[in-house]
Amino acid sequence: MTTILIVDDDHHIVTIVSEYLIQAGYKTMTAKDGMEALQQLKRTSCQLVIVDVMMPYMNGYELTKEIRQNYDIPIILLTAKGQISDKEIGFKSGTDDYLVKPFEPKELLFRIEALLRRYNQSEDKSIIKIGNTIINKASYEVQVNEKTLLLPLKEFDLLYHLMSHPMQAFSREQLITYIWGLDFAGDDRTVDVHIKRLRERFANVSKDFSIKTIRGVGYMLEVRKS
Repeated sequence: MTTILIVDDDHHIVTIVSEYLIQAGYKTMTAKDGMEALQQLKRTSCQLVIVDVMMPYMNGYELTKEIRQNYDIPIILLTAKGQISDKEIGFKSGTDDYLVKPFEPKELLFRIEALLRRYNQSEDKSIIKIGNTIINKASYEVQVNEKTLLLPLKEFDLLYHLMSHPMQAFSREQLITYIWGLDFAGDDRTVDVHIKRLRERFANVSKDFSIKTIRGVGYMLEVRKS
């Protein structure tokens, strides 16, 4: 599961952001200042850091420099300052993105997803294997044992995304964004229909995984133990 570190001395902001990200399927860690954040990073790995600029002991710019020197993970700076000079300092410190308070949690989520895709795109993930099930993004084929399946495009993309993130829950809204895009004019029932079709296709074909409904969240691909 993708872990995100939230660093902010404002407990209210930390709580709101953390709860929103947890609902979106992420695991969160929190720190109230830069020193605590560096200690957290030494103890536990994470895939992205959200950093407030105005903090005691070590401000967000200084923390960003420290993280950038030691870790290859994306960073988003949060600040109440929107002047171009402040953004310049932030980007020179090494941040990947910059969000001005107050902000919509949904916008933060979109930025997080974009950064995670950008950092992961250098990895060769064209072929993913779970048990005896292999999905190949290059050929758009799914192989289960000796059998090859050709799925409709959106079903393939949905399965590929879920297999790329096993044991991670995604909301319907997230899946719509990933598979159909932000301009999709339909509703999230489309996701339910495609999930149902995938379940029916693989029910008697593969015992390597199942697509679980996570109540109040959405869906997750669960890897079955052999």
